[in-house]
Amino acid sequence: MTLRTRTLGTTGPQVSALGLGCMGMSGMYGDADRAESVATIHAALEAGVTLLDTGDFYGMGHNELLINEALRTAPAALRENALISVKFGALRGPGGDWYGFDGSPAAVKTFAAYSLQRLGVDHIDVYRPARLDPDVPIEETVGAIAELVEKGYVRHIGLSEVGADTIRRAAATAPIADLQIEYALISRGPEREILPTLSELGIAVTAYGVLSRGLISGHVTLGQEYAATDFRAHSPRFQGENLRHNLTLVESLRKIAEQKGVSVAQIAIAWVLAQGPLHDTDIVPLVGARTRGRLGEALGALDVTLDAADLAAIEAAVPVDAAAGERYAPAQMAMLDSER
Repeated sequence: MTLRTRTLGTTGPQVSALGLGCMGMSGMYGDADRAESVATIHAALEAGVTLLDTGDFYGMGHNELLINEALRTAPAALRENALISVKFGALRGPGGDWYGFDGSPAAVKTFAAYSLQRLGVDHIDVYRPARLDPDVPIEETVGAIAELVEKGYVRHIGLSEVGADTIRRAAATAPIADLQIEYALISRGPEREILPTLSELGIAVTAYGVLSRGLISGHVTLGQEYAATDFRAHSPRFQGENLRHNLTLVESLRKIAEQKGVSVAQIAIAWVLAQGPLHDTDIVPLVGARTRGRLGEALGALDVTLDAADLAAIEAAVPVDAAAGERYAPAQMAMLDSER
């Protein structure tokens, strides 16, 4: 199958209008089934999804090895259509502790070498620092990736969770294909400065968290318990009264979804898909489906058309800044250049 495509900026590759975020297949949201994860990647490729997103620190390399397995066992034609986006730079200990980020040129090249080996590929399609290293100028980090591009190890350069000033400095150093950033109905910070900057510079968006870690998927209920290793156990938006408030927003969204005969998740993803033309930049949602069932639901969003009246109704149901709680815990929020 083929899906509608979008281009990652003026210099990047053409990709499917929906990408698959693979992080959740490596334990970030509790246990995942390896066989089902591989089957889900295969199903995504068969459906025409070409963009697979990962990070070298997802499961400390587990996610890259999983993608390697999925691609090795996929039909050759599907394997050749796959484009892999990799985030690097996060420093983690054996117990999963976080130690910051390293964007120094030597680290950039070392991280890339290990990713190429784990993924079993000769190049990475889009390579990006996961976060800004406060001790290394972005020009040095991007310059190191540009050297990898020159040598054929990387095809395109991306960014992740950086603000407008950093985006401009990076783009002045080398061509930037896209910015990966959280963007959803209840995470609309990028609209203030970041999206206008990207539009001006011809840089696309790969939007993660479009369902806010499942919070606005329609599948979360009060009283759900999460393991200590699950991101949601520590996310402010999933705690106490914050969760109660946020689920009232979901119920408002559910009414609109039911009127259109679609699911809550589908209307939330369709809203993100509709934002590209409104902000004059290509926006590709990354859906973190861990099962074929959830993948099928997400793909259904591509068939949802939202007109001006629909968008107005969604805005009324879930106004800007309506969510309770920050999108990350305080220590992680402090690492986000995009929030400064």
